[in-house]
Amino acid sequence: MDISGNWFLETVCPDLATMLQVRQVLYSGKTAYQKVEVLESDLFGRSLILDGKTQSTEKDEHIYHEGLVHPAMLRHPDPHSVFIGGGGEGATLREVLAHKSVTNVSMVDLDGEVVELCRKFLPQHHQGSFDDPRVKLLHEDARGYLQNCEETFDVMVMDLVDPLEAGTAYLLYTEEFYQIVKSKLNPGGIIVTQSGAVGLLNYQECFTTIFNTLSSIFKHTASAQAHVPAFQTLWSFTLASDSPLTFPDEAGIDGVLKERVAKELKYYDGESHRSMFALPKFLRQGIQEEKRINRDDSPVFML
Repeated sequence: MDISGNWFLETVCPDLATMLQVRQVLYSGKTAYQKVEVLESDLFGRSLILDGKTQSTEKDEHIYHEGLVHPAMLRHPDPHSVFIGGGGEGATLREVLAHKSVTNVSMVDLDGEVVELCRKFLPQHHQGSFDDPRVKLLHEDARGYLQNCEETFDVMVMDLVDPLEAGTAYLLYTEEFYQIVKSKLNPGGIIVTQSGAVGLLNYQECFTTIFNTLSSIFKHTASAQAHVPAFQTLWSFTLASDSPLTFPDEAGIDGVLKERVAKELKYYDGESHRSMFALPKFLRQGIQEEKRINRDDSPVFML
């Protein structure tokens, strides 16, 4: 193996790391909130890295963003108003806007510098979605915004950075935050959040606690998982609502997507849905055994 050249080293677990050969560093710097890198590689194309953690890559971002957005949007009978927390690349926004019923989206991402960098360097991610007239884009704390705004939403999508101890988002995964979210949902509304790694090595870092916390607040909770190659493991998305989280069969999902979504999806369809929501036994057991509730005064952190 030839390890000459430039390599990006990323920690997966405290005692496990991966290396990616980098063709070009398109950007490297710090904003007011975090370290930002945009790298280009033969394997993944362009990648967004925040505080040393891969957020998404051109090669496989569609798996993550379609898996995060479409099950929640599909489950709502007629989603018009959507809130997005985070999502600086614009790809979550892109997938939300593909739903014909959507009339307004409020996207709140704390770091405006990251959004501008993504506008410039990741055009295949956002595909012009920031300029859609249905979008209100704000750069402030999502929790503070929701506490003070008068808007309510049909679907709320939390595309947040991981809950790192020195990070910007760990208080956006707590019981107190989810109570705020619940107060901003319209009747029948749904929240979905990215909920961390769910591979065998790291599913107990934060996933089971996030699931348990949401389950303590909402009547119905369900999780999905998908393999995102750039993340080196399975990744999870957790939905919560006071309305049942039941879905049509495979053909029914395909029919609803064809009716509602104004483009051809690359990953998510009825058969992929079945695979995503079929959690392996260790995850189901982990959910059943988890007792922790994530609270402001004792938050969980991803290692």
